[in-house]
Formats: sequence, C-alpha cells, structure tokens
Amino acid sequence: MKLVPLSSPTVGSVSPTPRRRNRFVLLALALVASVVAGAFLWSGDERPEAAPAPPREALLDVIDGPGRGERVQIDLTLYAPADTPAPAVLLSHDFGGDKNTVADQARELVSRGFTVLTYSSRGFGRSTGRIALNSPEYEVADARQLLDWLARQPEVQRDHDGDPRVGVTGASYGGALSLLLAGSDPRVDAVAPVMTYNDLTQALLPNTASSGPVTEDTAARGTYGDDGVFKRAWAGLLFSAGAAPAPTDDRNGPRRAEDQPAPPSPITCGNFTAEVCAAYTEVAQTGRAGPQTLALLDSVSPKRVTGSIGAPTMLVQGTRDTLFGLDQADANARQIAAAGTKVKVVWYAGGHDGGPPGPELRSRIADWFAFHLGVTEPAEPGMPPTPPVDPGTGFDYEVAGKPRRNGEIPVRTFAAPAYPGVGAERSPRFSLPLHGQPQPVVNPPGGTPASTSSLPGAGEVQDLAGGLGRSLARDLPGQVAVFRTEPVTDQLVVTGIPRTRLAVAAMPGQPATGDAVLFAKLYDVGPDDRRTLLGNAVSPMHLTDLPTDGTQREVEVALPGIVHALAEGHRLELAVASTDQAYATPTTPAVHRVALAGEKELSVPSVRGTPITSSGVPLTPVLGIGAILVLAVLAWLLSLLRRRHIVDADPALVETPLVIKGLTKSYAGEDPAVDDVSMRVESGQIVGLLGANGAGKTTTLRLLLGLLRPTSGEIRLFGRRARPGAPVLSRVGSLVEAPGFLPHLSGIDNLRYYWAATGRPMLQARFDEVLQIAGLGPDAQRKVRTYSQGMKQRLAIAQAMLGLPELLILDEPTNGLDPPQIHRMREVLRRYAATGRSVLLSSHLLSEVERTCTHVVLMQRGRVISTGTVEEIIGANGDVTFVVDSPELAVSTLRRIEGLGRVSAEGELVHADLAGHSAAVAVNALVAAGVLVSRVGPRRRLEDAFLQLVGEDARA
Repeated sequence: MKLVPLSSPTVGSVSPTPRRRNRFVLLALALVASVVAGAFLWSGDERPEAAPAPPREALLDVIDGPGRGERVQIDLTLYAPADTPAPAVLLSHDFGGDKNTVADQARELVSRGFTVLTYSSRGFGRSTGRIALNSPEYEVADARQLLDWLARQPEVQRDHDGDPRVGVTGASYGGALSLLLAGSDPRVDAVAPVMTYNDLTQALLPNTASSGPVTEDTAARGTYGDDGVFKRAWAGLLFSAGAAPAPTDDRNGPRRAEDQPAPPSPITCGNFTAEVCAAYTEVAQTGRAGPQTLALLDSVSPKRVTGSIGAPTMLVQGTRDTLFGLDQADANARQIAAAGTKVKVVWYAGGHDGGPPGPELRSRIADWFAFHLGVTEPAEPGMPPTPPVDPGTGFDYEVAGKPRRNGEIPVRTFAAPAYPGVGAERSPRFSLPLHGQPQPVVNPPGGTPASTSSLPGAGEVQDLAGGLGRSLARDLPGQVAVFRTEPVTDQLVVTGIPRTRLAVAAMPGQPATGDAVLFAKLYDVGPDDRRTLLGNAVSPMHLTDLPTDGTQREVEVALPGIVHALAEGHRLELAVASTDQAYATPTTPAVHRVALAGEKELSVPSVRGTPITSSGVPLTPVLGIGAILVLAVLAWLLSLLRRRHIVDADPALVETPLVIKGLTKSYAGEDPAVDDVSMRVESGQIVGLLGANGAGKTTTLRLLLGLLRPTSGEIRLFGRRARPGAPVLSRVGSLVEAPGFLPHLSGIDNLRYYWAATGRPMLQARFDEVLQIAGLGPDAQRKVRTYSQGMKQRLAIAQAMLGLPELLILDEPTNGLDPPQIHRMREVLRRYAATGRSVLLSSHLLSEVERTCTHVVLMQRGRVISTGTVEEIIGANGDVTFVVDSPELAVSTLRRIEGLGRVSAEGELVHADLAGHSAAVAVNALVAAGVLVSRVGPRRRLEDAFLQLVGEDARA
C-alpha cells in the first residue's frame, strides 16, 4: 500500500479544490467533536471520590536497644486512604534522609489504596537515639515496634490480632532495613527493597579477585574476597550525613531540650553509636578493617537473614551505582530464592549515581504490593473492582542509550521469564578474546596522583559530561595496563558482571611490598577512539602474600556489573590501574607486572530479553469511547508500519550464523515441502545439505533467504529473525538461481554492476579478495561470453562472496563442472571457510560433499533424518579399514581383541567392526604385533551412509 503524504496532498499533480479541502476539515472537526462528546458522556456519571484523611503525626516511644530501660522517640506520619482499614506499607528513607524525604512516594501509595507509615529512623530528623547502621538490636527492633503500633491503628487491615497486613520498602539504607525486618519478623507479607546491599563488608571494602574459579550461574555473581579495599569517598559521604547535627522540623517546632541526645564522645562521631564511630575511625585512618569492625559490618548485613525471608520479594537495583552494585542484588536474589521464596528482580537505569526510581517504576512497586497484599484497583462507578494482576517472578532490565546534551538518558526496558540461575537456566555468556602484552604498573609514593573513575553522588554531572561527548574518567600514564578486544561485528548487550583472569607479579629489581592493590575497569571504545567508562565503576583487587621474587599469581576478576549495549564496530578495553581517587590506596611505592592469564578472554554475560513497549500515555476512560477507538486504530497502523523495522535479536545467538527451529512450508492440498526442519550452522563450518530430488533442500534455502515465507517455524541469522528484506540478510551471500551475467561485459564489470545495485559502498565489496578466493585472477578482465561453464560458476561464487559475507549459501555450486573444475571449487570453499566464515551448500555429489564439508544434514521428504559431522555419519556402524603390510597377521591380531566384531582381509586392506572400541586401541595392538599401519579410515563412504539412511527412495 502506498502512503500519500498528508501535507500538500495532490491528485494527478493537481491540488484538491477548496470544496474538497473543506470536506477534509469538516471530517476532522466531526472526529474531534465525537472524541470530546465521548469524553463528556463517559465522565458525566462520575461522582467525586472521597478525599483521603489528613496525615496523622506522632512521636512514638520505643525501647532503646536490648535489655535497657531507656526509650527513644521515633517521629512518624501515618497516611490513610479514604477507604479503611487497608493493607499497610512501612516506608523507610535512605541514609541522611527522614520521613519527609519519602512523603511524595507515600502519597502515591495512598492513591493506590494503601495505608502508609513513614518515619525518621533513629538519629535522623526529629527522632532521637544513635545511628547503629540497621543493627538488629536498634533500628530493626525499632521497626518491629512500629509494626506493633500499626496493628493497633484502625486504618490498618489486620490478619490477626497484633499482625497487620503489611509490606516493607525503602531505598538504600531503608532497603536494607526492609530485608532485615522481613528476615526477623514473620508478620511482613511482602518486601520491595531498592538499590540496597547484601553484605556491607563487601559493599564498603570490596575485593573482586579470587584465586579459584567462580560459579557463573547468575548474570551478576560477585567475587567476595577478604582484605578488601576501602571505598573511601562513599564512606566519607555517608559518615558526614550521619555526623551532621539533626535538622529542625519547622512544621513541628524545634526538638525539646530534654529530647536532645547527649553529645557522643568524641564529638566528631555525630549521631553514631560509639561502636560505629570506632569502626569508621579505624578504617578511615588505616584503610584496613580489624576483627571488631568486620564483626560489626557483618552483624548489620541482610545476608544474615535472607535465608529466613518468607515474604515475596521484589529486588530493585540500579545499574549506575558505584556504592551498591548489581552483585549485591544478585546475592540477595540467590539467597532468598534458595529458601523457596518468590523473587522478582528489576535492574533499572539509575542508582546512587543515576537517581532513584521514577514514577513508572514506583508504580510497579505498588503493583507488587497490590497483588501480594490484596489491594484491588479503584473501581469506576457502576463497575466491579479490578483484581490486582500478578507481577510474576520475572527479570526486567533497562538498557540506557547515549546521554543527550541536556544530560537526559533514553532507556529501553527488556523482560526475561526469570532471573538467570534463580528459577531459570544459567546466564548465557560470550567469550571475547583479549589482546595485550604483560605491562608494568607503578604505584607512586603516597598513592598520588591517582586515577579518576567516578564522582560519588554526582551522577547529574557525569550525565551532562557524557551528553557533551566527554568523560570524567582519567588513567595516568605508567599507572595502568591496557588490554583490548577486537571490534564487535554486531551489537552485543552486556547484562551483568563480565569476568577475566589476570596474572600479577612483582617486578624484579623494583620496589615490592608483598601485596598489590589494583583497580580493573572496562571502557567502551568507539571507531573514533572515544572512550566511555562503563558504569563509571571499578573493581578493586587486593592481592596479599604476593611473592617478591617475580613469581606471578593468577586470579579471577569480577568486573563492575553493567547493562550496556556495545554497538557494532566498538570494542571493549580492559584497564588495570594502580590508583583510584575513590578508594584508599597504598602509600608505599611499588611496581607490579600485570598480564592476561587463562584463556586470555573476557567472559561477558548477555541475558536474552523481550523489549517492553510503553507509549507513556495512559489510556484512561476520561478520554471517551471515540478517543479510545481513534487511538486503537492509530496504534494498529503504527504497528503495521513498524513491524518491518523491528529488530528481534537473541543475544545468545549473535555469534551463530544460522539457527532454524521447526521450519515448515506447506501449500494448499499438498504435503509439506519442508516439514518441521531444525538445524544449526556454526562459525567456520562447511555444512552440506543432502537429499534426493524433492527432499526440500532448495525450498529450505529459499525460506532462509527470505525468498519464500514459511508457514511456521523460526529462522535466525546471527541471532536476528530472518524476514524478507531484513537488514541481517546483508551478512549473507547466496547462489540459489543462475546469476544471468551480461555476456558483453567482463567478469569484474559484472561484479561491479551487481554490487552497485545493492546500494552499498564500493570499498566494502572486496573485489580483489573474492576473485582471488574464486581462482579467477586475470580472467576477471575477460568478457563473460568467453568463459567456460566452470568459470561462469566460479564467477557466480565470487558474486555470492562479494563483501565477504559471514554466511555463504550455495545451491548445487558444482553444476556443469568437470572433475578438475569440481576440484578447484572444493579448494575455493575450503579457502573461504578458512577465513572464519561459514558455508551452507546443497549438492547431489555425495563424494564431493564428503571431501569438502565438515558437517552434513540429510533430508528426506521435507524432513531432517540425520545430522552430524561427516565422520559421525559415515562411521555410524563402526566399520574401519586399515591399510597394512601384513594382512594375515593383522587379521589374527585384531581377532584377539575382546569384543571386536567381524574382521576380514581384502588384499592389503583389513576391514574390522570395532564395535565401540576406538581406532587407537586397534592401531596400538597392530603396532605391538609388528604390523605396519599406513592408513586408517572408515570403511564405508558417505554414499553408503546416505543410501542406508534414506532407503529405497534414494535408490529409486
């Protein structure tokens, strides 16, 4: 259908008359009038909703700590909807905030029908008491007493006496509180922590190096090592937030003098307990955590109770978070799911460096509570209530685009059925080879100057710099080792924690300290060499007991968790630096040698997800029936226009040239030409498609090239769904029909005209290379009418190879060739596959397929009846032939091998049925007996195997 532009419409190059324009205007006005009328008709029966009650504020006395008679006051506010009692949500704030920080979110939850309790945690806002970092004896005990208070309120629905129906949520500090409370109080019915931690020790003193292998079942499993590197910048910001004097709440008046806490000792500790103050002082001064500090951090970590959480949990974690990375949410998900609890995981394009969840994600958190707490959607007048929809236990992640000049970041959301490794298969991973020689890195005296990776808490500044095409990350010369991958040939979405192996050693003759602190990070490097630090994050490594004699130590390194779309033509760069301003680094000078180890590759997770499309404009009834119909029609038209341009990519298959699943092609009144065909072509393979006439070979090739539309099934080329006109077909070269060259033009001119018709740049054609591979050479300058049939066929192959496609598809490429030409064609295909590309060919010359192909797919009556390597197909019955110098001795020797089948001699050939034994066993026995074996191979040929598999159809 041809679409005529709506601007300046013409009919036969003549503009429509004014009368016709007036008709268009009247039609448009009538449409608008129907929409407006529909809106009034729909909304006319609506009655004003009952307004929610005003918030109630209170100062609640709670017991201060274990076994003490003292009490502290918690400043709280209760928000209630119009219809009560209702399920409740306990909403906690982040570190440094108070109950007013989450007031807007509380009102959003109230509008969804929840009663909401917000409060200022001890030591913040108007609440008294000391900050104990979510201690079970302090902050968690406070929260349990808040649940007691909630159960007594008339606005709150109860499951039993003293048991409110309640969900708990909060961000960062408040998120950890929700996990700790859910793991210690069975009254919690649902949990939704946001951008929080699992292990506070690893969050503030991470060590991402491990000597042993690390399980890679999930997408973001971290490497939690001892003797971590102190996250100095973030810890300093958090400590200052808790050490500041308590603010005055102007609405409630200043805190009473008798409620003011006594100054701690020393005064530099602000509102913290003495234990927390001592721990921070130790780590800030030494960069190391002693046993008491480690015990304190461990005691306040959610990991201690995650195995006891029975409430359905929605884990929301930011992908732009240098404080609490994706590994923290991963650990929470694994531990909670191991207890048999329902878990949903969401990675969003925010975090401590990118901002808290926006309205859409907050609405999804409310959906989680609505289903698990039993809150129905508000009903329209005269309509029954809408039951909540089960949000499931899937895994959602957001892929951020390039920051715009104003700092805004476009985002796309993808969904997977479940979080990898938790209720789903393990996360797919891809191996990207790394290149680079061992390099020295210097830790300067005093650890300064230091490299820059991120500015904690300054996400807006980093976004603005990214929008201007700049990066705040800087590596200093001499302090960094760099290793690189090759540019990727297709977009790769990295979702999770990449891994690699490094070898670190002291440099002989240079200063050495016996240990090393290093920082690994990944850059996205474009074709213009512009570098972007992924996640603005680094992975600190602390290697202790490092030999000073130059002996290297190999470690597995977990790099920062990210969600990033690596564009085609971009590469990844692994940088290993000796310093970073955000961390405490050693002050003693040292020189280390850093090298790649193991397979010298980067293991990259890529979780397959389905794009979630959202218009961002809600279709509410107030628009009216007419508007809904109009918008529905527009959405249908837009879907038709966009369908051809949708990129349906499977990240797990981006390196696989061809995957066919369940392919069927039927015609009315006939048996299927192709019936449930499934096959796969990997990189570097030459796959032969064999079958008698009418087996469906050519139809299969036409289907995967988009020349025919399948009745059912799926074809994926390099992970993308193959459709007629799909862009991914540009990566495929084919010869299915006779090319029809112009005889009066030379071979090279025919190729040039063909390539020009594709619209692609001439430099991409690679004429010289394809002519060399095809073996034409100077003959390419001759006119095609002088070519033999074999030369025309090789020119056709060269045409299919133009641009050096990654997958070459050929239908009967040896047609019309004599034996010498067939031999040369075989060499052409072998040379092409030797470049790392793949070939799929159909042929009826079984002997040539046997000599040329690495793999075989046998078809009969439209179905695949056998697949495998050539050796597997022809050696399926175990018969092997030996060429020997003494046949009689060979026969008697082989017959003495227990379990061997029939053995016979034919001249200098000895045939034996190995019956499951390996050929090596037989050869060893023959050599030990003094028999000279000059050759070993399968007895039957591919033709024998083919006839045996397809039976009388092929013989006929």
